[in-house]
Amino acid sequence: MRATVIHAPHDIRVEEVPDPIVQLPTDVVVRVLRACICGSDLWAYRGESARKPGQRIGHEFLGIVEEAGAEVRAFRTGDLVVAPFVWSDGTCDYCTEGLTTSCPQGGFWGSVGSDGGQGEAVRVPLADGTLVKLPADAASDDRLLAALASLADVMGTGHHAAVGAGARPGGTVAVVGDGAVGLCGVLAAKRLGADRIIAMGRHRSRTDLARTFGATDVVASRGDEAVAAVQELTGGQGAHSVIEAVGTEQSMHTAVSITRDGGAIGYVGVPHGSATGLDLGVMFGRNIALRGGVAPVRTYLPELLVDVLNGTIDPSPVFDLTVGLDGVPDGYKAMDTRTALKVLIKPA
Repeated sequence: MRATVIHAPHDIRVEEVPDPIVQLPTDVVVRVLRACICGSDLWAYRGESARKPGQRIGHEFLGIVEEAGAEVRAFRTGDLVVAPFVWSDGTCDYCTEGLTTSCPQGGFWGSVGSDGGQGEAVRVPLADGTLVKLPADAASDDRLLAALASLADVMGTGHHAAVGAGARPGGTVAVVGDGAVGLCGVLAAKRLGADRIIAMGRHRSRTDLARTFGATDVVASRGDEAVAAVQELTGGQGAHSVIEAVGTEQSMHTAVSITRDGGAIGYVGVPHGSATGLDLGVMFGRNIALRGGVAPVRTYLPELLVDVLNGTIDPSPVFDLTVGLDGVPDGYKAMDTRTALKVLIKPA
């Protein structure tokens, strides 16, 4: 089969790789219908996170079960399923507590020795604990498939940030970052009932989408100017809840500076560079809470799935470019140069 591999920074290729097979009785093989390129994939693309030459890449996908191991109970051949970006057993203490990303048996798609999501098929370990079944008729609906693909990562990650930030009815939420996760954070904050949502970003097409998703205000500046703008919008108090969806020192510093005393920051931007930006003395004195990290998307999938299926939320507009497998290298270039927000892949 064909799949995406990375050989070096800016060297993404689609190559022939071995077909996945059921190796353990808890495995299934999924034929991929939709996959995605994630902003976090760009750190490997840019050489800011290490990859071995020829390593698989991609961690967001949905598809149809083609083969199931003898001990798989929840799925059978022909089922339409979505995979969160980490596999997990669903039974350990961490999984039962909702922190599936800390499952001792878990792992990330595209890690050494595993399949990546950006290919024609994927071997899924621990299928019963990992996958979520989708309605079969969704396979014929392109818009719905795009919305469902967002549940593999960005929508669940945006929701994790909103939950960590304590987004709630009557509250004000500020979102630092206008990438797909930040925009999904806007959608999540709206879903959780926030009255005021301030989207921070400098790309008009993205902030226009943020308004569609529920943003009431847009701040198009950075640094001290951005902080001053948010403070002006909030009467000098700051936002009750701040979503940090970038992962740099500047973005975290901005997040702290615009948080209301007693408020909280939900951080999900993958840290890169010098990504602290934290003055614990300031946070201590102002009673600012910090919650977040790697999103346990598998935990959030069932509730978010319901709202996608009933039309309460539609994250599909975050995809503004669709490519086939042959177009994946160009998709990386488009996201790297910010000519695309998020790329959807149709392997066949």
